[in-house]
Amino acid sequence: MSAPTCAVHVVFVVKPESVGPFHEAVVLQAKNSLEKEPWCVQFDVCTSPDDPTRFMLYETYDDRAAFDKHRETQHLADFNATITDWVVSRDVTIWDIAPAS
Repeated sequence: MSAPTCAVHVVFVVKPESVGPFHEAVVLQAKNSLEKEPWCVQFDVCTSPDDPTRFMLYETYDDRAAFDKHRETQHLADFNATITDWVVSRDVTIWDIAPAS
């Protein structure tokens, strides 16, 4: 198996009253991605130690096409529908992973 070549960095800011439900939903989303998508290599959910309304996701995929497949999954659609009213902002950045030499 080759190393992943696509990394995704997502920062969410959620409403203070939605921190608990959002945390549960995003942890389930990470679990679903790892279990249902063989092309999803890593999916970390991080929380800010200084601001409980800020969450950071770090995901890696086999390649950009794999991330595109991730975007088409039903579990991602369900996650997005669930969190819509809880999210203040979402910033997604896609990165190419440089091969280790």
